[in-house]
Amino acid sequence: MLKNTNIRRLSRSLTRHQKVAMAGVATLGAAALAFSAVPSNAETTTNEATVTTAKVEYGSDQIKDVKASVTDQLAGASLKAEAIKAKAEAKQKAAAAAAAKQKAAAAAVAKQKAEAARKAKEAASRSAQRAAIKPVAAKTYANNLDGWIKNALDIMQSKGIPGSYNGLYRNIMRESSGNPMAINDWDINAINGIPSKGLLQVIPPTFSAYHVNGTSWNIYDPVANITAAANYAADKYGSIDNVNSAY
Repeated sequence: MLKNTNIRRLSRSLTRHQKVAMAGVATLGAAALAFSAVPSNAETTTNEATVTTAKVEYGSDQIKDVKASVTDQLAGASLKAEAIKAKAEAKQKAAAAAAAKQKAAAAAVAKQKAEAARKAKEAASRSAQRAAIKPVAAKTYANNLDGWIKNALDIMQSKGIPGSYNGLYRNIMRESSGNPMAINDWDINAINGIPSKGLLQVIPPTFSAYHVNGTSWNIYDPVANITAAANYAADKYGSIDNVNSAY
Protein backbone atom coordinates (compact mmCIF):
# COMPACT_ATOMS: atom_id res chain seq x y z
CA MET A 1 0.00 0.00 0.00
CA LEU A 2 1.36 3.42 -0.93
CA LYS A 3 2.10 5.75 1.88
CA ASN A 4 0.48 9.15 1.79
CA THR A 5 3.57 11.28 1.59
CA ASN A 6 1.54 14.50 1.17
CA ILE A 7 -0.08 14.03 4.60
CA ARG A 8 3.29 13.47 6.25
CA ARG A 9 4.74 16.54 4.56
CA LEU A 10 1.74 18.55 5.68
CA SER A 11 2.08 17.20 9.23
CA ARG A 12 5.69 18.21 9.36
CA SER A 13 4.84 21.71 8.14
CA LEU A 14 2.32 22.34 10.93
CA THR A 15 3.49 24.55 13.70
CA ARG A 16 3.30 23.73 17.38
CA HIS A 17 0.38 26.10 17.91
CA GLN A 18 -1.53 24.59 14.97
CA LYS A 19 -1.00 21.09 16.37
CA VAL A 20 -2.31 22.13 19.74
CA ALA A 21 -5.36 23.74 18.12
CA MET A 22 -6.12 20.63 16.10
CA ALA A 23 -5.83 18.45 19.18
CA GLY A 24 -8.31 20.68 20.96
CA VAL A 25 -10.77 20.46 18.07
CA ALA A 26 -10.47 16.67 18.03
CA THR A 27 -11.14 16.41 21.72
CA LEU A 28 -14.19 18.65 21.51
CA GLY A 29 -15.51 16.52 18.62
CA ALA A 30 -15.12 13.34 20.62
CA ALA A 31 -16.92 14.86 23.56
CA ALA A 32 -19.78 15.98 21.35
CA LEU A 33 -20.19 12.46 19.92
CA ALA A 34 -20.25 10.95 23.39
CA PHE A 35 -23.00 13.25 24.58
CA SER A 36 -25.06 12.72 21.45
CA ALA A 37 -25.00 8.91 21.96
CA VAL A 38 -26.77 9.11 25.34
CA PRO A 39 -30.61 9.25 25.22
CA SER A 40 -32.24 12.37 26.52
CA ASN A 41 -34.26 10.46 29.12
CA ALA A 42 -31.53 8.24 30.33
CA GLU A 43 -29.67 8.85 33.56
CA THR A 44 -25.96 9.07 33.24
CA THR A 45 -24.09 7.19 35.92
CA THR A 46 -20.59 6.02 36.28
CA ASN A 47 -21.77 2.40 36.12
CA GLU A 48 -23.78 2.75 32.91
CA ALA A 49 -21.49 4.88 30.81
CA THR A 50 -18.19 6.51 31.24
CA VAL A 51 -17.46 9.54 29.25
CA THR A 52 -13.84 10.06 28.68
CA THR A 53 -12.87 13.60 28.09
CA ALA A 54 -9.54 14.48 26.71
CA LYS A 55 -7.68 17.31 28.40
CA VAL A 56 -6.23 20.07 26.34
CA GLU A 57 -2.70 20.31 27.49
CA TYR A 58 -0.50 23.37 26.92
CA GLY A 59 3.18 22.78 26.81
CA SER A 60 5.58 24.51 29.16
CA ASP A 61 7.30 26.03 26.14
CA GLN A 62 4.09 27.84 25.22
CA ILE A 63 3.73 29.26 28.71
CA LYS A 64 7.34 30.28 28.68
CA ASP A 65 6.83 32.01 25.36
CA VAL A 66 3.85 33.98 26.71
CA LYS A 67 5.70 34.93 29.86
CA ALA A 68 8.69 35.96 27.85
CA SER A 69 6.52 38.09 25.57
CA VAL A 70 4.83 39.83 28.51
CA THR A 71 8.16 40.30 30.23
CA ASP A 72 9.64 41.81 27.10
CA GLN A 73 6.70 44.19 26.76
CA LEU A 74 6.98 45.27 30.41
CA ALA A 75 10.72 45.68 30.09
CA GLY A 76 10.26 47.77 26.96
CA ALA A 77 7.68 49.99 28.65
CA SER A 78 9.92 50.36 31.70
CA LEU A 79 12.89 51.31 29.52
CA LYS A 80 10.75 53.81 27.63
CA ALA A 81 9.53 55.38 30.89
CA GLU A 82 13.09 55.55 32.21
CA ALA A 83 14.23 57.17 28.96
CA ILE A 84 11.47 59.80 29.20
CA LYS A 85 12.33 60.45 32.84
CA ALA A 86 16.04 60.71 32.05
CA LYS A 87 15.31 63.12 29.21
CA ALA A 88 13.16 65.31 31.48
CA GLU A 89 15.83 65.28 34.20
CA ALA A 90 18.51 66.19 31.67
CA LYS A 91 16.34 69.06 30.42
CA GLN A 92 15.83 70.30 33.98
CA LYS A 93 19.56 70.08 34.67
CA ALA A 94 20.35 71.97 31.48
CA ALA A 95 17.84 74.70 32.39
CA ALA A 96 19.28 74.94 35.92
CA ALA A 97 22.82 75.12 34.55
CA ALA A 98 21.81 77.87 32.10
CA ALA A 99 20.10 79.84 34.89
CA ALA A 100 23.14 79.44 37.14
CA LYS A 101 25.44 80.56 34.33
CA GLN A 102 23.25 83.62 33.64
CA LYS A 103 23.14 84.45 37.34
CA ALA A 104 26.92 84.12 37.61
CA ALA A 105 27.39 86.36 34.58
CA ALA A 106 25.06 89.01 36.05
CA ALA A 107 26.89 88.81 39.38
CA ALA A 108 30.23 89.24 37.60
CA VAL A 109 28.95 92.31 35.73
CA ALA A 110 27.57 93.79 38.96
CA LYS A 111 30.89 93.11 40.70
CA GLN A 112 32.81 94.81 37.89
CA LYS A 113 30.52 97.84 38.04
CA ALA A 114 30.84 98.04 41.82
CA GLU A 115 34.63 97.77 41.58
CA ALA A 116 34.75 100.49 38.92
CA ALA A 117 32.52 102.75 41.04
CA ARG A 118 34.69 102.09 44.10
CA LYS A 119 37.88 102.93 42.21
CA ALA A 120 36.31 106.08 40.78
CA LYS A 121 35.19 107.12 44.25
CA GLU A 122 38.62 106.47 45.70
CA ALA A 123 40.27 108.41 42.88
CA ALA A 124 37.90 111.34 43.44
CA SER A 125 38.57 111.18 47.18
CA ARG A 126 42.33 111.17 46.60
CA SER A 127 42.01 114.14 44.25
CA ALA A 128 39.94 116.01 46.82
CA GLN A 129 42.46 115.22 49.53
CA ARG A 130 45.34 116.38 47.37
CA ALA A 131 43.45 119.57 46.59
CA ALA A 132 42.67 120.08 50.27
CA ILE A 133 46.20 119.54 51.50
CA LYS A 134 47.87 121.32 48.62
CA PRO A 135 49.36 124.40 50.21
CA VAL A 136 48.37 127.68 48.69
CA ALA A 137 51.46 129.52 47.65
CA ALA A 138 51.79 132.61 49.77
CA LYS A 139 51.79 135.80 47.79
CA THR A 140 55.10 137.54 47.96
CA TYR A 141 55.88 141.24 47.70
CA ALA A 142 59.06 143.08 46.86
CA ASN A 143 60.83 144.68 49.78
CA ASN A 144 60.54 148.18 48.38
CA LEU A 145 57.99 150.98 48.18
CA ASP A 146 56.07 149.32 45.36
CA GLY A 147 55.89 146.03 47.25
CA TRP A 148 54.88 147.73 50.53
CA ILE A 149 52.02 149.61 48.87
CA LYS A 150 50.75 146.50 47.08
CA ASN A 151 50.88 144.46 50.28
CA ALA A 152 49.04 147.20 52.19
CA LEU A 153 46.36 147.43 49.47
CA ASP A 154 45.63 143.67 49.70
CA ILE A 155 45.23 143.93 53.47
CA MET A 156 43.09 147.05 53.16
CA GLN A 157 40.84 145.28 50.64
CA SER A 158 40.37 142.30 52.97
CA LYS A 159 39.44 144.69 55.82
CA GLY A 160 37.21 146.96 53.77
CA ILE A 161 39.47 149.99 54.02
CA PRO A 162 39.21 152.24 50.92
CA GLY A 163 42.22 153.59 49.06
CA SER A 164 44.14 153.31 45.80
CA TYR A 165 47.73 152.79 44.81
CA ASN A 166 47.94 156.32 43.50
CA GLY A 167 46.43 157.86 46.66
CA LEU A 168 48.88 155.99 48.90
CA TYR A 169 51.92 156.70 46.73
CA ARG A 170 51.13 160.42 46.44
CA ASN A 171 50.75 160.94 50.20
CA ILE A 172 53.82 158.78 51.04
CA MET A 173 56.04 160.82 48.76
CA ARG A 174 54.79 164.07 50.30
CA GLU A 175 55.16 162.94 53.91
CA SER A 176 58.40 160.88 53.86
CA SER A 177 59.74 160.68 50.30
CA GLY A 178 59.38 156.91 50.63
CA ASN A 179 61.62 156.56 53.71
CA PRO A 180 60.03 154.15 56.24
CA MET A 181 62.36 155.38 59.00
CA ALA A 182 61.47 159.06 58.55
CA ILE A 183 60.62 161.05 61.72
CA ASN A 184 59.46 164.65 62.23
CA ASP A 185 61.23 166.19 65.18
CA TRP A 186 60.31 169.87 64.68
CA ASP A 187 56.47 170.22 64.38
CA ILE A 188 53.98 170.63 67.19
CA ASN A 189 53.70 166.90 67.66
CA ALA A 190 57.43 166.65 68.15
CA ILE A 191 57.30 169.58 70.60
CA ASN A 192 54.56 167.69 72.48
CA GLY A 193 56.78 164.59 72.59
CA ILE A 194 54.83 162.52 70.07
CA PRO A 195 56.63 163.03 66.76
CA SER A 196 55.19 161.74 63.50
CA LYS A 197 56.94 158.58 62.20
CA GLY A 198 57.16 156.28 59.18
CA LEU A 199 56.08 156.46 55.55
CA LEU A 200 52.85 158.38 56.21
CA GLN A 201 54.11 160.22 59.32
CA VAL A 202 51.68 158.76 61.86
CA ILE A 203 51.95 159.75 65.55
CA PRO A 204 52.05 156.85 68.06
CA PRO A 205 48.56 157.46 69.58
CA THR A 206 46.95 157.45 66.11
CA PHE A 207 48.89 154.34 65.10
CA SER A 208 47.70 152.47 68.21
CA ALA A 209 44.08 153.61 67.77
CA TYR A 210 43.86 152.67 64.08
CA HIS A 211 46.23 149.68 64.00
CA VAL A 212 45.02 146.96 61.58
CA ASN A 213 44.91 143.41 62.91
CA GLY A 214 47.38 141.07 61.25
CA THR A 215 50.07 143.73 60.82
CA SER A 216 53.08 144.53 62.96
CA TRP A 217 52.82 146.75 66.05
CA ASN A 218 56.07 148.42 65.03
CA ILE A 219 55.20 151.92 63.84
CA TYR A 220 58.20 151.93 61.49
CA ASP A 221 57.01 148.74 59.72
CA PRO A 222 56.07 150.01 56.21
CA VAL A 223 52.91 147.92 55.75
CA ALA A 224 51.67 148.46 59.30
CA ASN A 225 52.28 152.23 58.99
CA ILE A 226 50.48 152.49 55.62
CA THR A 227 47.41 150.47 56.70
CA ALA A 228 47.02 152.34 60.01
CA ALA A 229 47.28 155.73 58.25
CA ALA A 230 44.80 154.63 55.52
CA ASN A 231 42.40 153.38 58.23
CA TYR A 232 42.62 156.75 60.03
CA ALA A 233 42.14 158.72 56.74
CA ALA A 234 39.08 156.59 55.85
CA ASP A 235 37.55 157.44 59.24
CA LYS A 236 38.31 161.20 59.05
CA TYR A 237 38.21 161.91 55.29
CA GLY A 238 36.46 158.99 53.67
CA SER A 239 39.65 157.67 51.97
CA ILE A 240 43.37 158.27 51.80
CA ASP A 241 42.69 159.37 48.22
CA ASN A 242 40.95 162.48 49.62
CA VAL A 243 44.06 163.61 51.54
CA ASN A 244 46.17 166.13 49.69
CA SER A 245 48.02 167.82 52.58
CA ALA A 246 48.98 167.31 56.19
CA TYR A 247 46.28 165.41 57.99
